[in-house]
Amino acid sequence: MGLNLRTSYWNVTTMDRSFSSDIYFLSTYYDRYSLDNRLYLALKIIQYIYYPILTIGVPVNLLTIGILSRGKCGLSHCVTRYLVAMSAADLLVIILDLILRHIPIVYLEQFRYLYDIHVCNIHAVLLYAATDCSVWFTVTFTFDRFVAICCHKLKSKYCSEKTSAVIVGTVTVLSCLKNIFWYFLLTGRYWLVNQPWFCVAKVEFWSSRAWGTIEFLHNIITPGLPFVLILLLNALTVRHILVSSRGRRRLRAHNNGERRRDPEMESRRKSIILLLVISGNFILSWAVFMVWSLWYRMWYLGYRSVFLPLYLREVGFMLQLLCCCTNTAIYAVTQTQFREQLKNVLKHLFTTISKFIQ
Repeated sequence: MGLNLRTSYWNVTTMDRSFSSDIYFLSTYYDRYSLDNRLYLALKIIQYIYYPILTIGVPVNLLTIGILSRGKCGLSHCVTRYLVAMSAADLLVIILDLILRHIPIVYLEQFRYLYDIHVCNIHAVLLYAATDCSVWFTVTFTFDRFVAICCHKLKSKYCSEKTSAVIVGTVTVLSCLKNIFWYFLLTGRYWLVNQPWFCVAKVEFWSSRAWGTIEFLHNIITPGLPFVLILLLNALTVRHILVSSRGRRRLRAHNNGERRRDPEMESRRKSIILLLVISGNFILSWAVFMVWSLWYRMWYLGYRSVFLPLYLREVGFMLQLLCCCTNTAIYAVTQTQFREQLKNVLKHLFTTISKFIQ
């Protein structure tokens, strides 16, 4: 049954596709498709609108970088540097993955000329390096907040602007070095299908154990290991905050029943909200893609005890790309001063546009 479904999926994937043809196939042959195939085609139709809308992440991330770089959001220098780095990496992912990869796959008829441009392996190196940076900047930010909240002796040494600059630079260099091997494993020709890799691979590596091992390790390092680290660091941070908060409340209660606001607790609350929302957004957005990528490689290596429907792959890609567009909304919701700066910038922008039109 799994093989038949898979064959059906490949037929759907490789047919001449357009928005109207996908709607035609789904509406005309609705009763002939299985539920999995219906969901797959429905997601493909949604992507014609969904992916162009996500391109708003380009101006949104540029705006975020500009606001954070001004340093007027009430955040420490090291936190600001991490958030700017995360926004810059997300911007690159949107350009390299969404605009230069997924939109050409969805609008294949309009981008067939890419078959004649043999730079896909270079594109892959840059894309996977940017993706690694986006993921690992989230990890480094989580670790920075863990140290700031739970390790007061290390806080003054580690949570500094200089240290954050070194860490951001190190992660960037390591991400680039880690992904250079894709240049040699993939060819320069675009495949333009929605698989975990999107370039034509060299024949000798396609089904080899060496390729499988490399790709498996690639998926473990990003995003498998970050998943574990973020969950662990967040659990330790939340536990420390809960324990220290209870002790602090008891201490203040003994001080003549004092009920005034506690600035320290307010600061901790804002820090943990920002941390948990960013980390939770990452985990929810990457979970489906990570499961699919690992299963896909195991399938090609012959471990076929479980079959995952193909529409899960599309959901994984869609959620992963959405993650790169949501951090600005997270900052706006959780950070009052960022929200004020955003309002000022938008107000100035609309005023300028109005004067220009007049």
